[in-house]
Amino acid sequence: MKKKPHMILFNPDQWRGDVMGHLGNPAAVTPHLDELVATEAVSFRSAFCQNPVCTPSRCSFMSGWYPHVRGHRTMYHMMRPEEPVLLKTLKDAGYFVWWGGKNDLIPPTSGFDAYCDIKYEPERKPRPMFGGAFQAAGGNWRGDPGSDKYYSFFAGELDTQGEDMYYDSDWAHILGAIDFIKNAPADQPLCIYLPILYPHPPYAVEKSWYDLIDKLLLPERIRPEYLSEDKPSILSGLRELYQMQSWSEERWAELRATYYGMCARVDHQFGLLMKALKAAGIYDDTAVFFFSDHGDFTGDYGLVEKNQNTFEDCLTRVPFIVKPPASEKVKPGVSDALVELIDMTATVHHYAGITPDYTLFGKSLAPLIEGETAEHRDAVFCEGGRLHGETHCNESAPANESPATLYWPRGQMQRSEGPEHTKATMIRTHRYKYVRRYYETDELYDLEQDPMETQNRIHDASLARVREELRERMLDFYQETCDVVPHVRDSREKH
Repeated sequence: MKKKPHMILFNPDQWRGDVMGHLGNPAAVTPHLDELVATEAVSFRSAFCQNPVCTPSRCSFMSGWYPHVRGHRTMYHMMRPEEPVLLKTLKDAGYFVWWGGKNDLIPPTSGFDAYCDIKYEPERKPRPMFGGAFQAAGGNWRGDPGSDKYYSFFAGELDTQGEDMYYDSDWAHILGAIDFIKNAPADQPLCIYLPILYPHPPYAVEKSWYDLIDKLLLPERIRPEYLSEDKPSILSGLRELYQMQSWSEERWAELRATYYGMCARVDHQFGLLMKALKAAGIYDDTAVFFFSDHGDFTGDYGLVEKNQNTFEDCLTRVPFIVKPPASEKVKPGVSDALVELIDMTATVHHYAGITPDYTLFGKSLAPLIEGETAEHRDAVFCEGGRLHGETHCNESAPANESPATLYWPRGQMQRSEGPEHTKATMIRTHRYKYVRRYYETDELYDLEQDPMETQNRIHDASLARVREELRERMLDFYQETCDVVPHVRDSREKH
Protein backbone atom coordinates (compact mmCIF):
# COMPACT_ATOMS: atom_id res chain seq x y z
CA MET A 1 0.00 0.00 0.00
CA LYS A 2 1.34 3.41 -0.98
CA LYS A 3 2.45 5.54 1.97
CA LYS A 4 0.31 8.62 2.49
CA PRO A 5 2.35 11.84 2.26
CA HIS A 6 2.32 14.48 4.94
CA MET A 7 0.39 17.66 4.07
CA ILE A 8 1.25 21.29 4.77
CA LEU A 9 -1.61 23.71 4.11
CA PHE A 10 0.06 27.11 4.53
CA ASN A 11 -2.69 29.69 4.20
CA PRO A 12 -1.79 33.38 4.66
CA ASP A 13 -4.74 35.76 4.71
CA GLN A 14 -5.37 38.41 2.06
CA TRP A 15 -2.20 38.01 -0.04
CA ARG A 16 -2.51 39.44 -3.55
CA GLY A 17 -1.50 37.10 -6.34
CA ASP A 18 0.92 39.59 -7.89
CA VAL A 19 3.17 40.11 -4.84
CA MET A 20 5.76 37.41 -5.55
CA GLY A 21 9.20 37.85 -7.04
CA HIS A 22 9.11 34.81 -9.32
CA LEU A 23 6.01 36.25 -11.03
CA GLY A 24 7.99 39.28 -12.12
CA ASN A 25 7.19 41.81 -9.40
CA PRO A 26 10.51 43.58 -8.74
CA ALA A 27 9.34 45.03 -5.41
CA ALA A 28 8.31 41.67 -3.89
CA VAL A 29 10.79 40.08 -1.48
CA THR A 30 9.85 36.39 -1.46
CA PRO A 31 13.13 34.42 -1.73
CA HIS A 32 11.90 31.20 -0.11
CA LEU A 33 8.84 30.91 -2.34
CA ASP A 34 10.91 31.88 -5.38
CA GLU A 35 13.51 29.18 -4.68
CA LEU A 36 10.84 26.54 -4.10
CA VAL A 37 9.22 27.30 -7.46
CA ALA A 38 12.56 27.31 -9.22
CA THR A 39 13.48 23.84 -7.99
CA GLU A 40 10.56 21.63 -6.95
CA ALA A 41 7.14 23.31 -7.04
CA VAL A 42 4.64 24.84 -9.44
CA SER A 43 3.27 28.35 -8.98
CA PHE A 44 -0.04 29.10 -10.68
CA ARG A 45 0.05 32.60 -12.10
CA SER A 46 -3.69 32.59 -12.85
CA ALA A 47 -5.22 31.16 -9.65
CA PHE A 48 -8.51 32.67 -8.48
CA CYS A 49 -10.62 32.50 -5.32
CA GLN A 50 -14.36 31.84 -5.43
CA ASN A 51 -15.37 34.72 -3.12
CA PRO A 52 -13.26 37.79 -2.23
CA VAL A 53 -13.73 37.66 1.58
CA CYS A 54 -12.49 35.23 4.21
CA THR A 55 -15.25 32.87 5.36
CA PRO A 56 -17.01 32.22 2.01
CA SER A 57 -13.65 31.59 0.35
CA ARG A 58 -12.51 29.19 3.06
CA CYS A 59 -15.79 27.30 3.03
CA SER A 60 -15.35 26.97 -0.72
CA PHE A 61 -11.75 25.77 -0.93
CA MET A 62 -12.13 23.44 2.08
CA SER A 63 -15.15 21.71 0.51
CA GLY A 64 -14.58 21.96 -3.24
CA TRP A 65 -17.95 23.68 -3.55
CA TYR A 66 -18.74 27.07 -5.02
CA PRO A 67 -20.32 29.46 -2.48
CA HIS A 68 -23.76 29.26 -4.10
CA VAL A 69 -24.01 25.47 -3.74
CA ARG A 70 -25.09 25.63 -0.08
CA GLY A 71 -25.34 29.37 0.58
CA HIS A 72 -21.89 29.91 2.07
CA ARG A 73 -21.58 33.51 0.91
CA THR A 74 -21.33 35.59 4.10
CA MET A 75 -18.99 35.87 7.06
CA TYR A 76 -21.69 34.37 9.28
CA HIS A 77 -22.64 31.22 7.34
CA MET A 78 -19.94 28.66 8.05
CA MET A 79 -19.58 24.94 7.38
CA ARG A 80 -22.12 22.79 9.17
CA PRO A 81 -21.29 19.45 10.84
CA GLU A 82 -22.90 17.41 8.05
CA GLU A 83 -20.98 19.24 5.29
CA PRO A 84 -17.61 18.14 3.89
CA VAL A 85 -14.46 19.83 5.15
CA LEU A 86 -11.02 18.74 3.95
CA LEU A 87 -9.55 18.65 7.46
CA LYS A 88 -12.24 16.21 8.61
CA THR A 89 -11.76 14.10 5.49
CA LEU A 90 -8.04 13.82 6.22
CA LYS A 91 -8.62 13.07 9.89
CA ASP A 92 -11.10 10.32 8.99
CA ALA A 93 -8.53 8.91 6.55
CA GLY A 94 -5.99 8.45 9.35
CA TYR A 95 -4.14 11.76 9.29
CA PHE A 96 -3.04 13.47 12.50
CA VAL A 97 -4.37 16.99 11.92
CA TRP A 98 -2.74 19.97 13.65
CA TRP A 99 -4.57 23.30 13.21
CA GLY A 100 -2.77 26.46 14.24
CA GLY A 101 -4.27 29.83 13.39
CA LYS A 102 -7.54 31.54 12.64
CA ASN A 103 -10.87 29.84 12.09
CA ASP A 104 -13.34 31.56 9.71
CA LEU A 105 -14.45 28.07 8.64
CA ILE A 106 -16.70 26.39 11.22
CA PRO A 107 -18.91 27.82 13.99
CA PRO A 108 -16.83 27.75 17.19
CA THR A 109 -19.83 26.26 18.98
CA SER A 110 -19.49 23.15 16.79
CA GLY A 111 -16.16 22.30 18.41
CA PHE A 112 -12.97 21.28 16.64
CA ASP A 113 -12.70 17.61 17.60
CA ALA A 114 -14.16 16.32 14.34
CA TYR A 115 -11.75 18.42 12.28
CA CYS A 116 -8.40 18.13 14.00
CA ASP A 117 -6.48 16.27 16.68
CA ILE A 118 -4.97 19.50 17.99
CA LYS A 119 -6.40 23.00 17.75
CA TYR A 120 -3.25 24.72 18.90
CA GLU A 121 -3.33 27.35 21.63
CA PRO A 122 0.09 28.90 22.39
CA GLU A 123 1.31 28.83 25.98
CA ARG A 124 2.79 32.31 25.74
CA LYS A 125 0.15 34.95 25.16
CA PRO A 126 0.81 36.71 21.84
CA ARG A 127 0.44 40.44 21.42
CA PRO A 128 -2.79 41.73 19.81
CA MET A 129 -2.92 42.21 16.06
CA PHE A 130 -6.27 43.72 15.13
CA GLY A 131 -8.81 46.33 16.13
CA GLY A 132 -8.45 49.23 18.52
CA ALA A 133 -6.03 47.31 20.71
CA PHE A 134 -3.51 46.87 17.89
CA GLN A 135 -0.16 47.94 19.31
CA ALA A 136 1.90 49.99 16.88
CA ALA A 137 4.34 52.83 17.23
CA GLY A 138 2.86 56.27 17.59
CA GLY A 139 0.02 55.62 20.03
CA ASN A 140 -3.34 56.18 18.34
CA TRP A 141 -2.39 54.80 14.94
CA ARG A 142 -5.87 55.33 13.48
CA GLY A 143 -5.81 59.09 13.84
CA ASP A 144 -8.78 61.19 14.90
CA PRO A 145 -12.36 60.40 13.79
CA GLY A 146 -12.99 62.25 10.54
CA SER A 147 -9.30 62.27 9.60
CA ASP A 148 -7.99 60.74 6.38
CA LYS A 149 -6.31 57.97 8.37
CA TYR A 150 -9.22 56.85 10.54
CA TYR A 151 -10.41 54.14 8.12
CA SER A 152 -7.15 53.68 6.24
CA PHE A 153 -6.09 50.45 8.03
CA PHE A 154 -2.57 51.94 8.00
CA ALA A 155 -0.67 51.42 11.25
CA GLY A 156 2.96 51.49 10.11
CA GLU A 157 5.94 50.30 12.12
CA LEU A 158 5.45 47.71 14.86
CA ASP A 159 7.23 48.34 18.13
CA THR A 160 9.10 45.13 18.99
CA GLN A 161 9.94 46.47 22.47
CA GLY A 162 13.53 45.29 22.19
CA GLU A 163 12.75 41.79 20.92
CA ASP A 164 13.83 40.37 17.57
CA MET A 165 10.20 40.11 16.46
CA TYR A 166 6.75 41.42 17.26
CA TYR A 167 5.47 38.26 18.93
CA ASP A 168 1.90 38.04 17.66
CA SER A 169 -0.39 35.09 16.95
CA ASP A 170 1.30 34.41 13.61
CA TRP A 171 4.68 33.95 15.23
CA ALA A 172 3.06 31.91 18.01
CA HIS A 173 1.49 29.50 15.52
CA ILE A 174 4.53 29.26 13.25
CA LEU A 175 6.77 28.42 16.21
CA GLY A 176 4.11 26.04 17.53
CA ALA A 177 4.02 24.21 14.19
CA ILE A 178 7.82 23.92 14.16
CA ASP A 179 7.76 22.48 17.68
CA PHE A 180 5.04 20.03 16.63
CA ILE A 181 7.13 18.86 13.66
CA LYS A 182 9.99 18.07 16.06
CA ASN A 183 7.68 16.01 18.28
CA ALA A 184 5.04 14.68 15.87
CA PRO A 185 3.71 11.12 16.09
CA ALA A 186 5.78 8.82 13.90
CA ASP A 187 3.01 6.34 13.12
CA GLN A 188 0.59 8.66 11.29
CA PRO A 189 0.70 10.93 8.26
CA LEU A 190 0.54 14.58 9.31
CA CYS A 191 -1.59 17.46 8.15
CA ILE A 192 -0.48 20.87 9.39
CA TYR A 193 -3.00 23.61 8.64
CA LEU A 194 -1.64 27.13 9.16
CA PRO A 195 -4.27 29.79 8.39
CA ILE A 196 -2.19 32.73 9.63
CA LEU A 197 -3.33 36.35 9.73
CA TYR A 198 -0.70 38.25 7.74
CA PRO A 199 -0.71 40.10 5.39
CA HIS A 200 -4.30 40.93 6.37
CA PRO A 201 -4.57 44.61 7.40
CA PRO A 202 -4.08 46.66 9.46
CA TYR A 203 -0.96 47.36 7.42
CA ALA A 204 1.79 47.05 10.02
CA VAL A 205 5.15 45.31 10.15
CA GLU A 206 8.51 45.41 11.90
CA LYS A 207 10.98 47.94 10.49
CA SER A 208 13.37 45.17 9.46
CA TRP A 209 10.85 43.85 6.93
CA TYR A 210 9.69 47.27 5.78
CA ASP A 211 13.28 48.26 5.05
CA LEU A 212 13.64 45.39 2.57
CA ILE A 213 11.12 46.94 0.21
CA ASP A 214 12.32 49.37 -2.46
CA LYS A 215 9.41 51.76 -2.92
CA LEU A 216 10.79 52.88 -6.27
CA LEU A 217 10.13 49.37 -7.64
CA LEU A 218 6.48 49.22 -6.67
CA PRO A 219 4.21 48.65 -9.70
CA GLU A 220 2.01 51.51 -10.83
CA ARG A 221 -1.01 52.01 -8.61
CA ILE A 222 -4.43 51.86 -10.31
CA ARG A 223 -5.79 55.33 -9.59
CA PRO A 224 -9.50 56.10 -9.39
CA GLU A 225 -9.19 58.90 -11.94
CA TYR A 226 -8.42 56.22 -14.56
CA LEU A 227 -11.84 54.59 -14.12
CA SER A 228 -14.88 54.80 -16.35
CA GLU A 229 -18.12 55.99 -14.73
CA ASP A 230 -20.05 52.72 -14.97
CA LYS A 231 -18.15 50.89 -12.24
CA PRO A 232 -20.00 49.34 -9.25
CA SER A 233 -21.35 51.95 -6.83
CA ILE A 234 -19.82 50.26 -3.79
CA LEU A 235 -16.34 51.28 -5.01
CA SER A 236 -17.11 54.99 -5.13
CA GLY A 237 -19.11 54.68 -1.91
CA LEU A 238 -16.17 53.15 -0.08
CA ARG A 239 -13.80 55.79 -1.42
CA GLU A 240 -16.07 58.49 -0.03
CA LEU A 241 -16.36 56.85 3.39
CA TYR A 242 -12.66 56.06 3.68
CA GLN A 243 -11.88 59.76 3.17
CA MET A 244 -8.45 59.01 1.75
CA GLN A 245 -8.79 61.16 -1.39
CA SER A 246 -6.14 63.58 -0.09
CA TRP A 247 -3.42 60.93 0.15
CA SER A 248 -0.31 61.68 -1.89
CA GLU A 249 1.48 59.01 -3.91
CA GLU A 250 4.23 59.08 -1.25
CA ARG A 251 1.74 58.11 1.46
CA TRP A 252 0.24 55.40 -0.70
CA ALA A 253 3.74 54.07 -1.37
CA GLU A 254 4.40 53.84 2.35
CA LEU A 255 1.21 51.84 2.90
CA ARG A 256 1.97 49.57 -0.04
CA ALA A 257 5.57 49.01 1.06
CA THR A 258 4.29 48.04 4.50
CA TYR A 259 2.00 45.43 2.92
CA TYR A 260 4.91 44.11 0.84
CA GLY A 261 6.97 43.95 4.04
CA MET A 262 4.20 41.88 5.64
CA CYS A 263 4.42 39.45 2.71
CA ALA A 264 8.21 39.30 3.08
CA ARG A 265 7.74 38.41 6.74
CA VAL A 266 5.37 35.56 5.83
CA ASP A 267 7.83 34.29 3.21
CA HIS A 268 10.49 34.13 5.94
CA GLN A 269 8.14 32.23 8.26
CA PHE A 270 7.35 29.80 5.44
CA GLY A 271 11.08 29.25 4.98
CA LEU A 272 11.48 28.42 8.67
CA LEU A 273 8.73 25.80 8.37
CA MET A 274 10.40 24.19 5.34
CA LYS A 275 13.71 24.12 7.25
CA ALA A 276 11.97 22.34 10.14
CA LEU A 277 10.57 19.69 7.79
CA LYS A 278 14.04 19.05 6.42
CA ALA A 279 15.58 18.86 9.90
CA ALA A 280 12.94 16.29 10.89
CA GLY A 281 13.72 14.20 7.80
CA ILE A 282 10.17 14.37 6.40
CA TYR A 283 10.45 17.13 3.79
CA ASP A 284 10.61 14.74 0.82
CA ASP A 285 7.56 12.89 2.11
CA THR A 286 5.50 16.09 2.33
CA ALA A 287 3.14 17.80 -0.10
CA VAL A 288 3.19 21.56 0.47
CA PHE A 289 0.35 23.89 -0.49
CA PHE A 290 0.86 27.66 -0.20
CA PHE A 291 -2.23 29.73 -1.01
CA SER A 292 -4.25 32.72 0.16
CA ASP A 293 -8.01 33.06 0.53
CA HIS A 294 -8.27 36.32 -1.47
CA GLY A 295 -6.36 39.50 -2.24
CA ASP A 296 -6.31 43.13 -1.12
CA PHE A 297 -6.82 46.53 -2.78
CA THR A 298 -3.62 47.99 -1.24
CA GLY A 299 -4.31 51.38 -2.78
CA ASP A 300 -5.59 50.24 -6.16
CA TYR A 301 -8.79 52.03 -7.20
CA GLY A 302 -8.14 54.42 -4.29
CA LEU A 303 -9.16 51.70 -1.81
CA VAL A 304 -7.76 49.57 0.99
CA GLU A 305 -8.60 46.16 2.46
CA LYS A 306 -11.24 44.26 0.46
CA ASN A 307 -14.85 44.20 -0.70
CA GLN A 308 -17.39 41.42 -0.89
CA ASN A 309 -18.94 41.84 -4.32
CA THR A 310 -16.46 43.26 -6.78
CA PHE A 311 -13.95 41.07 -8.55
CA GLU A 312 -10.89 43.07 -9.54
CA ASP A 313 -7.83 40.87 -10.06
CA CYS A 314 -6.14 42.40 -7.02
CA LEU A 315 -8.94 40.82 -4.92
CA THR A 316 -9.65 37.57 -6.76
CA ARG A 317 -6.22 36.48 -8.02
CA VAL A 318 -4.25 34.68 -5.31
CA PRO A 319 -0.87 33.01 -4.84
CA PHE A 320 -1.15 29.25 -5.23
CA ILE A 321 1.98 27.10 -5.07
CA VAL A 322 2.16 23.31 -4.83
CA LYS A 323 5.19 21.15 -4.03
CA PRO A 324 4.28 17.47 -4.37
CA PRO A 325 5.99 14.75 -2.34
CA ALA A 326 9.24 13.53 -3.90
CA SER A 327 7.51 10.31 -4.96
CA GLU A 328 5.38 12.29 -7.43
CA LYS A 329 6.47 13.81 -10.72
CA VAL A 330 6.87 17.59 -10.94
CA LYS A 331 7.90 20.05 -13.62
CA PRO A 332 8.94 23.06 -11.52
CA GLY A 333 8.17 26.60 -12.56
CA VAL A 334 5.27 28.90 -13.28
CA SER A 335 2.07 27.64 -14.89
CA ASP A 336 -0.21 30.00 -16.80
CA ALA A 337 -3.20 27.65 -16.60
CA LEU A 338 -6.45 28.99 -15.18
CA VAL A 339 -7.08 27.32 -11.82
CA GLU A 340 -9.44 27.85 -8.88
CA LEU A 341 -8.89 27.51 -5.15
CA ILE A 342 -11.43 24.68 -5.06
CA ASP A 343 -8.82 22.67 -6.99
CA MET A 344 -6.76 22.55 -3.79
CA THR A 345 -9.04 20.02 -2.09
CA ALA A 346 -9.12 17.79 -5.17
CA THR A 347 -5.32 17.87 -5.39
CA VAL A 348 -4.92 16.95 -1.71
CA HIS A 349 -7.32 14.04 -2.29
CA HIS A 350 -5.18 12.92 -5.23
CA TYR A 351 -1.91 12.88 -3.30
CA ALA A 352 -3.51 11.29 -0.22
CA GLY A 353 -5.19 8.57 -2.28
CA ILE A 354 -8.65 9.61 -1.09
CA THR A 355 -11.77 8.96 -3.16
CA PRO A 356 -14.34 11.52 -1.95
CA ASP A 357 -17.81 10.29 -1.06
CA TYR A 358 -19.52 13.46 -2.24
CA THR A 359 -19.69 15.64 -5.34
CA LEU A 360 -17.07 18.37 -5.49
CA PHE A 361 -16.23 20.73 -8.32
CA GLY A 362 -12.49 21.08 -7.88
CA LYS A 363 -10.17 19.22 -10.24
CA SER A 364 -6.78 17.79 -9.34
CA LEU A 365 -3.82 19.90 -10.44
CA ALA A 366 -1.53 16.87 -10.63
CA PRO A 367 -1.48 16.73 -14.48
CA LEU A 368 -0.35 20.37 -14.56
CA ILE A 369 2.22 19.82 -11.82
CA GLU A 370 3.62 16.80 -13.63
CA GLY A 371 3.87 18.74 -16.88
CA GLU A 372 1.51 16.38 -18.72
CA THR A 373 -0.75 19.26 -19.78
CA ALA A 374 -0.65 23.06 -19.84
CA GLU A 375 -4.42 23.61 -19.72
CA HIS A 376 -6.86 23.06 -16.87
CA ARG A 377 -9.99 25.26 -17.12
CA ASP A 378 -11.42 27.44 -19.87
CA ALA A 379 -12.75 29.92 -17.28
CA VAL A 380 -12.76 30.67 -13.55
CA PHE A 381 -15.61 32.00 -11.40
CA CYS A 382 -16.10 34.18 -8.33
CA GLU A 383 -19.33 35.36 -6.69
CA GLY A 384 -20.60 37.57 -3.89
CA GLY A 385 -23.23 40.04 -2.70
CA ARG A 386 -26.88 39.54 -1.83
CA LEU A 387 -30.45 40.18 -2.93
CA HIS A 388 -32.64 42.94 -1.51
CA GLY A 389 -34.48 41.64 1.52
CA GLU A 390 -31.75 39.16 2.43
CA THR A 391 -31.10 40.92 5.69
CA HIS A 392 -29.57 37.73 7.10
CA CYS A 393 -26.83 38.19 4.49
CA ASN A 394 -26.06 41.87 5.08
CA GLU A 395 -23.08 41.28 7.41
CA SER A 396 -24.68 43.21 10.28
CA ALA A 397 -22.64 42.55 13.43
CA PRO A 398 -21.07 44.55 16.27
CA ALA A 399 -17.74 44.37 14.44
CA ASN A 400 -18.95 46.77 11.75
CA GLU A 401 -22.08 48.58 12.98
CA SER A 402 -20.37 51.30 15.03
CA PRO A 403 -18.62 54.14 13.16
CA ALA A 404 -15.77 53.66 15.65
CA THR A 405 -14.84 50.29 14.12
CA LEU A 406 -12.49 49.84 11.18
CA TYR A 407 -15.01 47.87 9.15
CA TRP A 408 -17.81 50.43 9.47
CA PRO A 409 -17.47 51.80 5.88
CA ARG A 410 -17.78 48.36 4.32
CA GLY A 411 -20.49 47.29 6.76
CA GLN A 412 -22.44 50.48 6.08
CA MET A 413 -22.37 49.83 2.34
CA GLN A 414 -23.28 46.15 2.70
CA ARG A 415 -26.27 46.87 4.93
CA SER A 416 -27.72 49.27 2.38
CA GLU A 417 -30.88 48.29 0.52
CA GLY A 418 -29.66 50.22 -2.49
CA PRO A 419 -27.66 48.62 -5.30
CA GLU A 420 -24.33 48.69 -3.41
CA HIS A 421 -24.35 45.10 -2.13
CA THR A 422 -25.54 43.77 -5.49
CA LYS A 423 -25.46 40.02 -5.93
CA ALA A 424 -22.94 39.43 -8.68
CA THR A 425 -20.92 36.73 -10.43
CA MET A 426 -17.63 36.91 -12.32
CA ILE A 427 -16.45 34.75 -15.17
CA ARG A 428 -12.84 35.29 -16.24
CA THR A 429 -10.96 33.74 -19.14
CA HIS A 430 -7.35 34.45 -20.04
CA ARG A 431 -8.41 37.51 -22.05
CA TYR A 432 -11.84 38.65 -20.85
CA LYS A 433 -13.70 39.27 -17.62
CA TYR A 434 -17.48 39.54 -17.48
CA VAL A 435 -19.44 40.37 -14.30
CA ARG A 436 -23.18 39.80 -14.16
CA ARG A 437 -24.79 42.22 -11.67
CA TYR A 438 -28.33 41.83 -10.39
CA TYR A 439 -29.13 45.51 -9.68
CA GLU A 440 -26.39 47.43 -11.48
CA THR A 441 -24.72 47.64 -14.86
CA ASP A 442 -22.85 44.50 -15.87
CA GLU A 443 -19.09 44.75 -16.50
CA LEU A 444 -16.90 43.56 -19.36
CA TYR A 445 -13.13 44.00 -19.69
CA ASP A 446 -10.64 43.12 -22.40
CA LEU A 447 -7.69 42.25 -20.16
CA GLU A 448 -5.17 42.32 -22.99
CA GLN A 449 -5.97 45.93 -23.79
CA ASP A 450 -6.98 46.98 -20.26
CA PRO A 451 -5.20 44.83 -17.64
CA MET A 452 -6.05 47.36 -14.90
CA GLU A 453 -9.79 46.88 -15.52
CA THR A 454 -10.45 50.60 -15.76
CA GLN A 455 -12.82 50.78 -18.76
CA ASN A 456 -16.12 48.91 -18.57
CA ARG A 457 -16.94 47.92 -22.16
CA ILE A 458 -20.24 46.20 -21.52
CA HIS A 459 -21.97 48.36 -24.15
CA ASP A 460 -19.16 48.15 -26.72
CA ALA A 461 -20.70 46.74 -29.91
CA SER A 462 -17.35 45.31 -31.00
CA LEU A 463 -17.44 42.98 -27.98
CA ALA A 464 -21.07 41.92 -28.36
CA ARG A 465 -20.20 38.37 -29.41
CA VAL A 466 -17.73 38.01 -26.52
CA ARG A 467 -20.36 39.27 -24.09
CA GLU A 468 -22.93 36.73 -25.26
CA GLU A 469 -20.44 33.85 -25.23
CA LEU A 470 -19.47 34.64 -21.65
CA ARG A 471 -23.11 34.92 -20.57
CA GLU A 472 -23.81 31.51 -22.11
CA ARG A 473 -20.75 30.02 -20.40
CA MET A 474 -21.92 31.43 -17.07
CA LEU A 475 -25.30 29.78 -17.58
CA ASP A 476 -23.52 26.48 -18.20
CA PHE A 477 -21.55 27.01 -15.00
CA TYR A 478 -24.66 27.51 -12.89
CA GLN A 479 -26.45 24.53 -14.43
CA GLU A 480 -23.42 22.30 -13.84
CA THR A 481 -22.96 23.38 -10.22
CA CYS A 482 -26.44 24.35 -9.04
CA ASP A 483 -26.70 21.56 -6.47
CA VAL A 484 -25.08 18.43 -5.05
CA VAL A 485 -26.91 15.13 -4.76
CA PRO A 486 -25.86 12.80 -1.90
CA HIS A 487 -23.94 9.75 -3.12
CA VAL A 488 -25.95 7.50 -0.78
CA ARG A 489 -29.49 6.97 -2.02
CA ASP A 490 -32.52 6.76 0.25
CA SER A 491 -34.26 3.40 0.38
CA ARG A 492 -37.81 3.26 -0.97
CA GLU A 493 -38.47 -0.21 0.39
CA LYS A 494 -40.76 -0.86 3.35
CA HIS A 495 -39.20 -2.59 6.33
